[in-house]
Formats: sequence, C-alpha cells, structure tokens
Amino acid sequence: MIVDIYNVKNKKVGEIDLPDFAFSADWNPELVHFAYEVQRSNSRKVVASIKNRGEVRGGGKKPWKQKGTGRARHGSIRSPLWKGGGVTHGPNPAINFNKKINKKQKVAALFSLLSKKMKDGNLKIIDSLKLNSPKTKEAASVVKNLFSDKNKISAAFVPTKENKDFNRAAKNIPKIFSLNPESLNVYDLSVYRDIFIEKDAIPAIINHFGKSTITADIKSE
Repeated sequence: MIVDIYNVKNKKVGEIDLPDFAFSADWNPELVHFAYEVQRSNSRKVVASIKNRGEVRGGGKKPWKQKGTGRARHGSIRSPLWKGGGVTHGPNPAINFNKKINKKQKVAALFSLLSKKMKDGNLKIIDSLKLNSPKTKEAASVVKNLFSDKNKISAAFVPTKENKDFNRAAKNIPKIFSLNPESLNVYDLSVYRDIFIEKDAIPAIINHFGKSTITADIKSE
C-alpha cells in the first residue's frame, strides 16, 4: 500500500510503499483486546500482602478452657474473628497473574492495531525525527507542528533505534511517549491516540515482527 510521508512541519514530502500484511491487515478487536490484557496482567506487580492466622505473632495458648466459662469456644486469640488476628482471603504476593500468548497472536494483534490506526488516519510516516540536540524544547517544537490542536495531543513516536536523542528529549513532554521500533506493543500503541513512525524505522519493524508472519505463510502453503 502507498502512503504519504510527512516532515516534522506536517507537510507532505513524498510517498512510501508499506507491506499490506503489517499496515493493511484486518481489524481483529478480540485479538487486540486479548493481547492488551495479557500485557497488563504480565506487568502487574503484587505489592499488597496480609498475614493469615499462621503468620500473626502470638496466640499459641488457648485463651480459656473449652467448657465451664459460659463463653464461646476459642483456640487462639489470632483467629480471624479476633482483633489483631490473621486476615482471611486477603491479598497474597504469591499469586501469579501471568497470562500466555503465542508469538503469532502477539504479532497479529500488533499489525491489526497498526492497520486500524492507519485506516483511521491516526498513523503517519515521518521523513525524519532527528534533532540537532537532545533537548526537550526541540522535541516539543516537533510535537507542536504535528498537532494543530493542543488539546488533542496524545501520541506515540517511533524513531529509529539509532535516534536516541529523540527518545531522551521526549521524556519530559506530557502525553508523549517514544519507543524503539523493536519494542512496539499493543498496550503502548492503544494508550495514545496518534502514532508517528520515522521512515527509516519501518525496515526494523518489518524485520523484527514480520519474520514470524512470513514464515507462517510459507509453512501454510
């Protein structure tokens, strides 16, 4: 598919032929949602923790004898029924929330999302994102030129792997995220409204993510 190339001033400067399997794939919302949830679950860190009745200190002695006191029967003051006792069914750091997704599903979800963004006009190919110096002011100037409405700024930038200056300069800009072409993922591309990919980063994306797709096509034949 042929798409336009823009410069950092948001003006058309040429065209580029993009592979259909990566930027013109069918929209699969169920698969994209699944990949999104897998990534969220796998990045979840369980920090909340409680102590059950076996971990709370004290309570080794029976509070009172079983019969004859007129009170309810208890075996330990660390029962969940007691104040200061253990907690029942509380958060446990040993719980594993990880989910599995195979590589082909992951790549298919990524290409489906990229294609959806392209179709909706929320993905643009930029001629170059190189900066004269890794300064936030310069990166902010690029963002300002690409967005006519400041209230709609929400974008993920994908410069080349060698263009570390833009990654460094974009860190302090609100609602802007920059990531390497080999680190594309469904979660980050879903969070931001627009995507801007540097032209020279396209081959890296295809070489890194497209291999499994091409191999699958060959095997299926």
